Amino acid sequence: MPTQSSGFKPVHKPIALAVLGLILAQNAAAQQTPADNKPATTVEAPAKSEPTKLDTVVVTSGSRIKRDAFSSPAPILVIKNEDAALAGFTSTAQVLQSTSVTGGQGQINAAYGGYVTDGGPGANTIGLRGFAPTRSLVLLNGRRLSPSGTRGSVGAVDLNVLPNSIVDRIEVLKDGASSIYGSDAVAGVINIITRKDLDSIRVDGGMTATEHGGGNTYNFSIAGGLIKDNFRVLASYNFNDNRAQTLGQRDWTSCNTTYQRTVANGVVGEWGSADYIDPATGKPKCYPTGLTGENGVTINTLGTSNFTGVGATNAIGTTFNRWRPNANVTTGLVGYEGVGGGQTTSLYVRDTFDKRVLNNTLMSPIRNHNFYAEGAMDLPALGDAELYAELLFNRRESSQVGFRQLSLDYAKGSPLIPANLQFSQIQTASTALTNGAPLGVRGFIGAGNSYSSQEVDFKRVTAGLRGSFAKINWDYDLSVVHAESSGSYTFDGFATDRLAQSLNVVSNGSGGFNCVNTANGCVAAPALTADVIGGKLPSAWLGFVYGNFVGNTKYKETVVTASTTGSLFKLPYGDLKAAFGAEFRKASIDDTPSEAMQNANIYNFTSGSPTRGSDNATDVFAEFEVPVLKGLTMAKELTLNASIRRADYKSYGSDSTHKIGALWAPAGWISLRGTSGTSYRAPALFEQFVGATTGFLTSSGDPCNDYTTKGAVRAANCASEGLPTNFQQVNSITSITSGGATSGLAAETSRNSSWGIILQPGLPTGWGDLSLAVDRFDIKVDNGVSRVGTGNILSKCYDDPQFRAGGGFCRLVTRNPGNNALSVNNSYVNLATDVVRGYDFSVRYTNEVGPGKLRVNMTATEFKEQSNKLFAEDLLDDTNGTLGSPAWSGAMDVNYTVKGWNVFYGLEWVGKMSNYGYYGINPATAAYKIDTPNYFLHSVSLSYSDSVSKWKVTAGVRNIADKNPPQISAVTTFGSNRIGNAPLYSGMDLQGRRFFMNVQKTF
Repeated sequence: MPTQSSGFKPVHKPIALAVLGLILAQNAAAQQTPADNKPATTVEAPAKSEPTKLDTVVVTSGSRIKRDAFSSPAPILVIKNEDAALAGFTSTAQVLQSTSVTGGQGQINAAYGGYVTDGGPGANTIGLRGFAPTRSLVLLNGRRLSPSGTRGSVGAVDLNVLPNSIVDRIEVLKDGASSIYGSDAVAGVINIITRKDLDSIRVDGGMTATEHGGGNTYNFSIAGGLIKDNFRVLASYNFNDNRAQTLGQRDWTSCNTTYQRTVANGVVGEWGSADYIDPATGKPKCYPTGLTGENGVTINTLGTSNFTGVGATNAIGTTFNRWRPNANVTTGLVGYEGVGGGQTTSLYVRDTFDKRVLNNTLMSPIRNHNFYAEGAMDLPALGDAELYAELLFNRRESSQVGFRQLSLDYAKGSPLIPANLQFSQIQTASTALTNGAPLGVRGFIGAGNSYSSQEVDFKRVTAGLRGSFAKINWDYDLSVVHAESSGSYTFDGFATDRLAQSLNVVSNGSGGFNCVNTANGCVAAPALTADVIGGKLPSAWLGFVYGNFVGNTKYKETVVTASTTGSLFKLPYGDLKAAFGAEFRKASIDDTPSEAMQNANIYNFTSGSPTRGSDNATDVFAEFEVPVLKGLTMAKELTLNASIRRADYKSYGSDSTHKIGALWAPAGWISLRGTSGTSYRAPALFEQFVGATTGFLTSSGDPCNDYTTKGAVRAANCASEGLPTNFQQVNSITSITSGGATSGLAAETSRNSSWGIILQPGLPTGWGDLSLAVDRFDIKVDNGVSRVGTGNILSKCYDDPQFRAGGGFCRLVTRNPGNNALSVNNSYVNLATDVVRGYDFSVRYTNEVGPGKLRVNMTATEFKEQSNKLFAEDLLDDTNGTLGSPAWSGAMDVNYTVKGWNVFYGLEWVGKMSNYGYYGINPATAAYKIDTPNYFLHSVSLSYSDSVSKWKVTAGVRNIADKNPPQISAVTTFGSNRIGNAPLYSGMDLQGRRFFMNVQKTF
């Protein structure tokens, strides 16, 4: 589970076979391209009296050997760029993160700006089969694309760097391929291929406008190319501006409620019937959007030791330790009413929502400037060699707005505490702000919006030489790729030392206060008043204690690859083909947080040490393709493919991986395929070397808060630690992350396999062409490197019947016996087992209908298992079908083309998800809603292209029905990450209905 962080300043400077999938287009018609990577070609349509034939899709992924085979042994999905545009996607990142590519698995996108994620806020990444992005390899024109981003956890490709307008197609190899491409191709490979045939100038402009405001996008690009007999050049500039969308701009994020129902005497109420009604509004009470729900961190509240006084409306009891200013209270604690801490007082009474929270970013604004160029020149030597080069430069500017709560500690006896509060002593131990004295009073203050921003420059230079010796039928390719990412990240916060300095005061004799230590122009903290508790803080004091903090991140990678491919000798049914090669990779990371972060001097915020390290690897690889049979009865084709790779890492030594594949076509209308292989992945640099980082989670995340209401197992475990039945945590939860290089983090290994069948039945004349494919995938990772997540660790520990005696996750949790504060070790560890199994279904149909051509593509993925375990002695924990891990997903697109017109309809589907079964809860009588129904999104567009004037216009609507994400209850025990009352899951549309248009002109 991601750890919540501070926010942003705008940067100026199924069912099953009925839904058989969605783009076989490609699955059934894969064919290997020549080594020179020339553009894909299509088979011309036959005479009009014949049915339209399927286009031949030429692919470059899955093998280093040139093929004439009709299909690949491994499943490959191909998406053409123009099809993505018809669906209303405004960037390659959006295409890659779509359901048809990811199989409905959640991805990190712009909605995760308020979380600590790999690559930092603003980064968009992709992971296949539900695995982390570091287990999916991203290539650009067949060569690996390097990571970029900010903060210490940079290890995945940021999809923002891709040159959108010049992309020709995307090929997705949904199969492990470490023996072919390298160690990080565990779950699959994504190969983005740029155009090679542009011999003109093309200008594109487009925008997407949301119906409800916020989140608009604007795109502009210009690309040009020149092709001559002996050379070609191409260049493009892309500008992509995704505007911010805030919580307040959508109804469903404007008020996060408990969304629970009454359950009593066999009678079950409507959802929301158990919600606490706020006396101030007469409506269900709003809480901070996010994980915390009704137990959110309180604001506008004073914390004291127990005291007898007047309770607020709906408060129960007379003894409290949480108070809200109320000038009408003249007895007990004068000027304050009790809102918490009594023996039976409901936490709902507290203030936890501030309207300024609605300024928080729902979708981070991201602005990209991208320049891409490539060229090639023929050389009359070295086997008709071609000298080629690529340049890629990208600047990403992103930002986020958050809300900051300030827990301001006043020392016992401080003159800043009014006389009627001098009785209070919350604890004898001092805090970071009390200058060695006991904690007297604590103000829970809503300090307003916070801001963070990132600026990342990414550059990549590629140079290479390739050629073909026709006489011996061998090709070669030698390339060097160097990439660098340089990023800065800024966020604001309170300086701990200055807060403490400003709270250490003496009276100046005139009703004011002076700092004891006047260094740095100290400004005394405000005396504790109702205004201060309400968030009205003096600007001069804020200027002294509040500031911006800047860190810098650099990542460098150099890859040198040499390969050759050709025919070794002839066999009875064709040539034995082979590919041989070697690759050297060197990478380094250097993340330097701000000095204040390094010194843990940002109050109640992450601290972190520099992340510095490097690694290099030398790989050698070989691949063979054997034509066993061809052109025989029951063996129109039988081909075997085998590959092996030896990787030698400086950090983790050496190991080998292998893969075996086969393609058997008993007849022209049926093909059977299968692969089986292994992978070996050394941990990424950040997993090895990330500096020790301490983060803080809200105290409401303690699983023992009001533990008697949270099940017998948890109650018994919390009681065994000596906690009272009405326990409420008052300290933040410390989450500690560190790299695993010094703690024995091992390389991970995996086994993967796939089996599939492709059917292309011959239909009667005029019925068109149909292709179907079904592939089973099975991936098992051992010693997988990952972090479990602080929230997951706590819930799994405290819900374990064996608790501390059982080991497991409780090994990672410590509770301080003095103040009951929790610390969680959420560092990188080797997961004993990680298993993913399931099926991919694909269908493609084309036919001439009336004056035009109809094309239908469908894909669907069914996961049968998504399980993991942390330690070897643990049982596998299968989360398949739970929130965030749907068992089913799919997509479909329908195109009808007539002359220059194209009508498009798209459907995206995420299957229903539920946590009830996982936790053993009866959904019919549950008070909490922790499931979602099937979720469908519909899109349409119309495009017209004039080949004479060379204009093309596309307009459409995404999310026609204006479908909001489904609602779940705000409960951390059985829930998931949320935005409002919706699961934080990239398969759900967070923006609502939006209209898009793109205009293109070619000169």
